[in-house]
Amino acid sequence: MIQWKEITEVEQWKQIFEGTSERPVVLLKHSTACPVSTNALNEFEDYLSKQPNPAADYWLVKVIESRPASNQIAEDTGVKHASPQILYIKDKETVWNASHWAITVEHITAVLD
Repeated sequence: MIQWKEITEVEQWKQIFEGTSERPVVLLKHSTACPVSTNALNEFEDYLSKQPNPAADYWLVKVIESRPASNQIAEDTGVKHASPQILYIKDKETVWNASHWAITVEHITAVLD
């Protein structure tokens, strides 16, 4: 099973974003205070527990606890902030994003596999 890693700092995010030219990233923006976001996290982890696309790295940012990083992600990707929100980033471009109840194993699988 592939595990997600957590983004907590702006500089960490900047390195990850630059690295999407080499390897794509799937990023979940998660609010620890929101039940809809908890559902999205469960869907994300369910996807990762099966046969996730091994060509990508998987990240999570807690939007309340790491607000500066979350804000920088919105700025760098040009995708207006929402939470929960999932982004697939390749070559510093957001190829796909979804939010709220659209974050499902089926939807993630359809995009990544």
